[in-house]
Amino acid sequence: MPAARLIPLLPSFPPVCLDTLRTERLTLRVATLGHAAALHAYHVDNRQHLKPWEPARTDRFFEADAIAGRLQSMVAQQVNGHALHLLLFERTRDELIGECNFTNIVRGPFDACHLGFSISKRFEGRGFAREGLRTAINHVFGVMNLHRVMANYRPENQRSARLLERLGFEKEGVARAYLKIDGEWADHVLTSRINPHV
Repeated sequence: MPAARLIPLLPSFPPVCLDTLRTERLTLRVATLGHAAALHAYHVDNRQHLKPWEPARTDRFFEADAIAGRLQSMVAQQVNGHALHLLLFERTRDELIGECNFTNIVRGPFDACHLGFSISKRFEGRGFAREGLRTAINHVFGVMNLHRVMANYRPENQRSARLLERLGFEKEGVARAYLKIDGEWADHVLTSRINPHV
């Protein structure tokens, strides 16, 4: 894997990747304003597929300028060291097929973040999510030196449950009415993975 360009966020904190990460079948790119069209197509194409697992979305969420606005916020969060937003592109067609977001990054004695992810309906069940997340988590642990990555899922979402287990996440409990998903307060299984090197 080629070296990525790095920039320090703050003098005392490790850098965030500002270039790309590559796997056998994927290119993981840090989200920028230049990805607005690709992200718009991804969300429109997967609106019904992702609906059961996301907060209720109005039509406004799927409009091109709203997506551009969210990308601006992602860029600002990355510059401030509060998040890392990666977009998963299938390498042969250079098509956006998924997202991988490390958000709520808190440094100091906590040194942790939350992981969120999605994969296109057309690419589900083919190992792309596991391939991309494995590389992304290795970066977050190996380069950014975060101690803990937390990921939560609805109990009925067995695809996410199996994926996180294969990636080494351990169950830590269940939070009742944790997030309002698809218009209803939903329980979530809480999991995390600890960096074995810090």
